[in-house]
Amino acid sequence: MNRPKARKGLGWAMAILAIASSALLLAAPASAAPAACPPHQVTASFMAEGTLQNGDTPIKGAQVNLTGPGFTSCGITDDTGHFIIDAPKAGNYVATLVPATLPKGVNVSAKDLTQKVDLVTTNDQSVLFPIGAETNNSVSIGSQFINLAYQGLNFGLMLALCAIGVSMIFGTTGFSNFAHGETVTLAALTTWFLTSVLGWNLVIAAVITIAVTTAYGWAQDAFIWSPLRKRRLGLNQTMIVSIGFSMALRYVLLIIFGGDTKDLGASPSNITLGPINTNSLELASIGISALALIGVALFLTRTRIGKATRAVSDNASLAAATGIDVERIIRYVWIIASALTGVAGILFGLQYQANWLTGFTILLLMFAAATLGGLGTSLGTAIGALIIGMVVQLSSLVVPTDLTYATGLVILILTLLVRPQGILGKKQRLG
Repeated sequence: MNRPKARKGLGWAMAILAIASSALLLAAPASAAPAACPPHQVTASFMAEGTLQNGDTPIKGAQVNLTGPGFTSCGITDDTGHFIIDAPKAGNYVATLVPATLPKGVNVSAKDLTQKVDLVTTNDQSVLFPIGAETNNSVSIGSQFINLAYQGLNFGLMLALCAIGVSMIFGTTGFSNFAHGETVTLAALTTWFLTSVLGWNLVIAAVITIAVTTAYGWAQDAFIWSPLRKRRLGLNQTMIVSIGFSMALRYVLLIIFGGDTKDLGASPSNITLGPINTNSLELASIGISALALIGVALFLTRTRIGKATRAVSDNASLAAATGIDVERIIRYVWIIASALTGVAGILFGLQYQANWLTGFTILLLMFAAATLGGLGTSLGTAIGALIIGMVVQLSSLVVPTDLTYATGLVILILTLLVRPQGILGKKQRLG
């Protein structure tokens, strides 16, 4: 079929242009990608971020799109597989992984290519795409149960460290401290600042962080709660003060550290223990938490201060009549409770990242654990925390992830209907 020369020339020109464009794309994919996606601005108030890995191998150059009402943007993963996409305002967005940008042989199921991004309740949402991992449909229920039970043990032990502080303070003062969650947040953010900003060694940073939270607990009792006790302020009024103090401290931490989620930079090695898939950080967390709880048990049962603490918890008036300095014991309790919570805050931050709401998100679970085990009983609180941790993790088999924390509170309600004093609590006669 004959064609005019001009049309032939145009066809050859378009073919050459297409070949040249393909050659440029093949030669420099890394330089072309950033031009299409805007870079992250450090002043951005709202963002979605995540890390793409195929096993332990970071995925570089993959594209993730972020869409919302009247807004579309994207991000490209860097050498570590990390991406950040800025959003203009608070709202609900959808993150979509572009499968064509993934390396050859890396596949993601169609249902996992899109993830919801909630920038209403937080301004920095982590987005997870299951890449190179088995989906729940291909893993047996038994294997899922074992791994979730293991995760529940880890979570429960960390929760126990926080909840024991709540329980010890309540046992010696009768006061429910709603500002206890901010001690967790302070520990996690302090660790992030020392390791990621100042570049300190994690062990040194952890020691300094525990010292900071311990001093914070001492100062909190010395300058707030002890004066209120001396003025004989009622427990309900003191509890309301703690709620206000919690809110104030939360926003102070927001002003100092910002609202974005902090990555403490932990890079644990993966470990397989039979059917359990874990890593070195989780194993270390379980070991540290267990040792700390054993230390608390030995302190309360083998030392004079520990025995005095139990006496004050049982009957403060009688303990004072036998010569025990009740105020001094309460001060010791605040110091120990804050130190334990500092340890928990470090472990939470390393495993779940940290932001200004870290402690607040688990505050109700702390009280649930302490109430379930029996308020004022350290052993009961530890048992309650383990139960709550197991229930929260195992419930993800049957309920949406967003509702797992609520299941712990449901178990608390059901248990208290049968045993109002908690698992190891003592019945109290009124009147």
